[in-house]
Amino acid sequence: MRIGILGLGRIGAFHAETLSGLDAVDSLVVTDPFAGAAKAAAERFGAEVVDSPEALLAAGVDGIVVAAATDAHPALILAGVEAGIPVFCEKPVAKTMSEGVQVLKAVQGTDVPIQIGYNRRFDTGFVNARAAVQSGELGKLHTVRSTTLDPAPPPAAYIAASGGIFRDCSVHDFDIIRWVTGREVTEVYAVGGNKGADYIKEAGDADTTGAILTLDDGTIAVVSNSRHNARGYDVRMEIHGFQDSIAVGLEDKLPLRSVEPGVTFPSGTPHDFFMDRFTAAYRTELTAFTEVVAGTRPSPCTIEDALEAGWIADACTLSLHEHRPVTIEEVRQG
Repeated sequence: MRIGILGLGRIGAFHAETLSGLDAVDSLVVTDPFAGAAKAAAERFGAEVVDSPEALLAAGVDGIVVAAATDAHPALILAGVEAGIPVFCEKPVAKTMSEGVQVLKAVQGTDVPIQIGYNRRFDTGFVNARAAVQSGELGKLHTVRSTTLDPAPPPAAYIAASGGIFRDCSVHDFDIIRWVTGREVTEVYAVGGNKGADYIKEAGDADTTGAILTLDDGTIAVVSNSRHNARGYDVRMEIHGFQDSIAVGLEDKLPLRSVEPGVTFPSGTPHDFFMDRFTAAYRTELTAFTEVVAGTRPSPCTIEDALEAGWIADACTLSLHEHRPVTIEEVRQG
């Protein structure tokens, strides 16, 4: 099949590399406002370059991958749907939840599939954790712990446009908690602090946060995030039930050091970047999209899924700012 890529920044170029290695993909068509980025992709992957999204949609593509700036996501999703072309779009659906709701309303009733990029759903550890929950082998759940710790904060310009740590970083934890447990979040309480880069505080954001999520069956989920984890990129989940407990990310590249005598685990080189930690998951995710394009599977992560994670992020943001518990219904729109 022929896949179009809109946006060739860090993640777009990474997707181009991944797609170029998939058996199902015969050719790529790319476009980016920066001609140099498109040219580099053409030279590296043999991609065809066009000068606009409109030209790309008219280039006979079977599916499109939207990796452009967040502000462009709504228009590009809708353009793909209008053209009848299946869409993969990196999260978020839109810069604000109200815009995301508008996109959802605009595409309701269409049979054009849309997949939103939440790559942890395709990581083997998280897939196995979900299967363990669904099988009932853990018994009733009582506690879930989910962690995302970045090795260093992104640049100031990125922070200023990110929407805040809950919408930019924690939202991956929120999505995977919903997906693994099969439950919905009803209420949150969030706290945050700033002990690192001054520009994060100046942007009105926190560099380290904690959130308590209450799920609809009473399970408690604890989410911990930070922009500062010098040892590496740390993504883990613990799931505790009345019959058993399991962990995702408890492997030799875990960026954590034991101080117990005689313990050498973990002994591998720590993960230092999200692309390192989730290389295989990204490949599986885009392979899934080729199956969506081929019509052999439904979207594994819909706009509705993405918006649910977004409501949790909005609730945590409000809770942080107002120092109080916030229900999801309080922030939900539409």
